[in-house]
Amino acid sequence: MGSYEYYSVEMKETENSGKIAWVWLNRPEKKNAMNPPAWKELPGIFDALDNDPEVRVVVIAGKGPSFCAGIDLISMIGELPELLDNEQKGGVKWQLLKKIYPLQMTMTCIEKCRKPVIAAVHGHCIGAGLDMITACDIRLSTKDAVFSLREAAVGFVADVGVLQRIPLIVGQGHARELAYTAKDITAQRAKEILLVNDVYDDMETLFAKAQDMAVEIAEKSPLAVQASKDVLNYCIGKTVDDGLKYVAAMSSNIIPSHDLMEAVAAFTQKRKPCFTGK
Repeated sequence: MGSYEYYSVEMKETENSGKIAWVWLNRPEKKNAMNPPAWKELPGIFDALDNDPEVRVVVIAGKGPSFCAGIDLISMIGELPELLDNEQKGGVKWQLLKKIYPLQMTMTCIEKCRKPVIAAVHGHCIGAGLDMITACDIRLSTKDAVFSLREAAVGFVADVGVLQRIPLIVGQGHARELAYTAKDITAQRAKEILLVNDVYDDMETLFAKAQDMAVEIAEKSPLAVQASKDVLNYCIGKTVDDGLKYVAAMSSNIIPSHDLMEAVAAFTQKRKPCFTGK
């Protein structure tokens, strides 16, 4: 996978189900605040993970005391000088618009990755950190985690994906409350509004449970799991009828498969299936 300035990537082998990729936010001295490398490196990482047939599931987690304290605004000013341009003429705005799209892709690459992505959150999950986890499939946290859709408190509109994704997770009312107030919420509150699936006592337990869930997913048919993610993503904003037509096409495309034959054989032989994704 190579070396990265902001991230580190760790591969964990499973017994018979490929690999679990752990993508670590690795700037612990700054509580993993997202500097320019954080925004530039992730699409390439996820492209590699998406195209690695050995990788079945990805877990995103943070090194140090926090998952992510948000954007490192000071370090990003050099990348976005338009933010401080007092003139703000049309040309300046046009240039800024062009720079926002790649920042959005930093989060969208997680959603577009065919492999399921689990966010394991501890400590602060603020601003850009919340953007990131809402692009993940599943979110877990420690009981001391703190979440905030912080942009309104610093004069920004959140523009890299959270406003589009979080209403689909928590509903419009909770999403608007978080966006308008920019307040912190606890892990317990996050679970109540369905932002996170489960809450654990400490970081060690969180990471162990994230790995357990990743292995549980990895043991299933990669074809079926990845096709399910594709269908779920497609169906957002579509009618039920649109979704039914799409999943019918998806089903006809992946059946028959070696995974299906293996499932039938394992059932008749009363053993655990070993899927290959073929």
